[in-house]
Amino acid sequence: MSPARQLFLGLDVGTQSTKALVLDPDSGQVIERSSIGYGLIEGLAPGQAEQHPSTWLKAVIEAVQLLKCRAEIAGIGVSGQQHGAVLLGETFDIVRAAKLWCDTSTAKEAAQLTEATGRAIPAGFTAPKLRYIADHEPEIWSRTAHAVLPHDFINACLTHDLFTEVGDASGTGYLDPVTGQYDPRAVEATAPGLAGKLPRLVPCDEVAGTLVPSTAEELGLRPGIPVSAGGGDNMMSAIGSGAIEPGIVTCSLGTSGTIFAFTDAACLDPEGLIAPFRASSPLPGTSTAGHLPLLCVMNCTEPLAKLRTLTGKSHGELTELSRHVPIGCEGTTFVPFLAGERVPNLPDARGALTGLGLGSFTPGVLYRAALEGAALNLAAGLDRMRGLGLAPSVIRLVGGAAKNALWPSILAGAFDCPVEVLGETETAALGAAIQAAAAARGVRVSEILVSNAAGAAAAPQEADRLAYADLRARFAEAVKRVES
Repeated sequence: MSPARQLFLGLDVGTQSTKALVLDPDSGQVIERSSIGYGLIEGLAPGQAEQHPSTWLKAVIEAVQLLKCRAEIAGIGVSGQQHGAVLLGETFDIVRAAKLWCDTSTAKEAAQLTEATGRAIPAGFTAPKLRYIADHEPEIWSRTAHAVLPHDFINACLTHDLFTEVGDASGTGYLDPVTGQYDPRAVEATAPGLAGKLPRLVPCDEVAGTLVPSTAEELGLRPGIPVSAGGGDNMMSAIGSGAIEPGIVTCSLGTSGTIFAFTDAACLDPEGLIAPFRASSPLPGTSTAGHLPLLCVMNCTEPLAKLRTLTGKSHGELTELSRHVPIGCEGTTFVPFLAGERVPNLPDARGALTGLGLGSFTPGVLYRAALEGAALNLAAGLDRMRGLGLAPSVIRLVGGAAKNALWPSILAGAFDCPVEVLGETETAALGAAIQAAAAARGVRVSEILVSNAAGAAAAPQEADRLAYADLRARFAEAVKRVES
């Protein structure tokens, strides 16, 4: 009789949905997957973006219950949207809805913390959210026993224990990215009593807990299976895309857009626009987490989703219409800052359409302008990363939007660099499953066999280089108008 197959579950708890992916690490194949969608809490004031943590837990349960191979699952890893502020009581009860990474109502608090710590802390990070709640909702803060991140909350539901790991914690604003430990000065500046509310840090490459019987019953899984440390969605995507050693650059296309690369030393941007994150995978030959310098733009696919709703056409239909629109949309430029922006640091900015002409008001022109706008903003951030020492030779595209048939060529032109789309674009869930398998088996993540061959590829064409150079300059001028 052949031995029982061991499968590993990766959960990616995102802003728009929770995805479950099951990996067979021996064959390197994804066996099964499911997804449950949801939205933000509606009716909030401008700049505020919140979700209730119970929404995530419900989606996790439903997504896992859809899987047919549950009996073979031997471990779990959790990926979560970064920066969210989850407040819990003594018994892990939810005190209030979570303020999310895309909440820009904390710009004032971010400026205060930047001044107090001497370290650039964007409005999207966790620390400004905690300061906002402590200042504006003191009764809520007094009831808070634990301040954790979204993936920490799901891990707590799985294990009945509270812990975090350095990669996700490096996006809070109160962890020192060089030492990988909480920064006492930043913790004190963030909110009163925060030091006693933070979860302990656990190693990124070890089993962090086990699945408790009550949650196992809800999920339909075996109790006692190991749960790895997990991490932020970008850290897990780095594992899933193979960015676990220096030299590999990944661009993730989702609600937000990110570019990141594994490095062996911290990358410190004096203006704080490139986040000096830590990785959720160790440096080669050590058990110490590596570094993951990361660019994050807040506006990536949401303008495309709005145009889909406005036109009533599918993304496929809009993409096909956009194929017939020339590079630059005949002068139409879309600055996609619909929810403020992190890079450039414009938390109160609004989007803009400039250069409108008689031919601009067609679905194809507007959709391509939105694609180009997001790509050009990512490209401006990539230029900053190049100035800090990053030298990409090829960029791997991941995330749901990477499946768009037109975006690879647009990004290759905007980046002036070849790009390739990985075969498995849901790399955050995949990375969580890889980490779970590695932790359970006591091996490095690089030792887990995964087949993730490149799909579509694109390189900037010589004839297009001048056109995209002009576009980059035009976009920069349009951003200046938004700034003023």
